[in-house]
Amino acid sequence: MGPLPRTVELFYDVLSPYSWLGFEILCRYQNIWNINLQLRPSLITGIMKDSGNKPPGSLSAMRFLTAVNLEHPEMLEKASRELWMRVWSRNEDITEPQSILAAAEKAGMSAEQAQGLLEKIATPKVKNQLKETTEAACRYGAFGLPITVAHVDGQTHMLFGSDRMELLAHLLGEKWMGPIPPAVNARL
Repeated sequence: MGPLPRTVELFYDVLSPYSWLGFEILCRYQNIWNINLQLRPSLITGIMKDSGNKPPGSLSAMRFLTAVNLEHPEMLEKASRELWMRVWSRNEDITEPQSILAAAEKAGMSAEQAQGLLEKIATPKVKNQLKETTEAACRYGAFGLPITVAHVDGQTHMLFGSDRMELLAHLLGEKWMGPIPPAVNARL
């Protein structure tokens, strides 16, 4: 019997390729390390503004992912991945409604489901949730993304960047086996 699940929060924005690296690694390790991975779509512009950095822009995509997280959290991992694939793998747009819908459908949502979520990105509920998540990242000390927040033995640890997974493994008392652990490698 392994340790009880520990909570690990990943604050990310699909505009950040480094967030993508951290996202993929933590998705691969969540069962291996027995962690409760909480995906936290955040707005990099809000975090960078709060810290004095100059921000890029991804507002509509991150509002969409916030709506997904509120209504269909089981689709958040796939929808996030598809937006990253569009912008960083295929150099495609992630700001226009049709681009977001295309990513959502590729992630397995029906056209109706995706359209319904897209229509909610301007609602106060979605706007406020994204703002609250972004502010939570800022309270942890974020100045960019990704940040990973591990809650272990009553303590909170904030790690910046996607190159801190070996440190996260150490905090969790787990083994770091590289970006593609053997259990995942067997399925690829």
